[in-house]
Amino acid sequence: MINLSGKVAIVTGSSRGIGHAIAETLAKADAKVMISSRNAGDCDRVVTEFQALGYTVSGFAADVADTASAQQLVQKTIETWGDIHIVVNNAGIARDNLIMRMKESDWDTVMAVNLKSIFNVSQAAIRPMLKARGGRIINITSVVGQMGNPGQTNYAASKAGIIGFTKSLAREIASRNITVNAVAPGYTDTSMVQTMPDDVLKAMIAQVPMGRLAQPEEIARVVVFLAAEESGFITGQTLSINGGHYM
Repeated sequence: MINLSGKVAIVTGSSRGIGHAIAETLAKADAKVMISSRNAGDCDRVVTEFQALGYTVSGFAADVADTASAQQLVQKTIETWGDIHIVVNNAGIARDNLIMRMKESDWDTVMAVNLKSIFNVSQAAIRPMLKARGGRIINITSVVGQMGNPGQTNYAASKAGIIGFTKSLAREIASRNITVNAVAPGYTDTSMVQTMPDDVLKAMIAQVPMGRLAQPEEIARVVVFLAAEESGFITGQTLSINGGHYM
């Protein structure tokens, strides 16, 4: 059992889905977790839920696509608990369409939320990590960023960009004992997927050799593994959790 006692973590986009599972799994491992979402009500809801379970959490509403807001998130975390050891860049959205029909605003918004946010939060968090000579940055990408998907040129480009960002940043800061890795989930059983028509969902699952969706907790356990001290010699890697969908 991984123990993260004494560690402080930020999880962006942690009000639902994979981000919620990551935040809860970190908290179960005894980390102090800053819940972050653009919506203050969502942050409060998750904080109340987790505190009732005995977890040490706080919340801060931030639009991490905005540089100042991302910096405030990091500063609030340090003000709350005095340090920061783990950053999980999970915030992301999709605005799917064929490229001939895609609005420029849909391209720009997806790039800002999915990719620029990782730059914003990582840049702000690295400063205290450099002083402490240690830390973990874990970026959530996607199988779509590895293999592509029709109608998702903006989403795939943003998620592929995360992989390149991860490798480059890992090389920059490895000498300071800060690791940077990515996790690439495949199709995952979240509320967004659950609302899909049955025929669409069955077609998705048919592409997965293991014949099922990932559970959010399966993604979260890999993130906690990468956050642990025992994983200190793993950096610049993308760990795929996709049931064999992309090998």
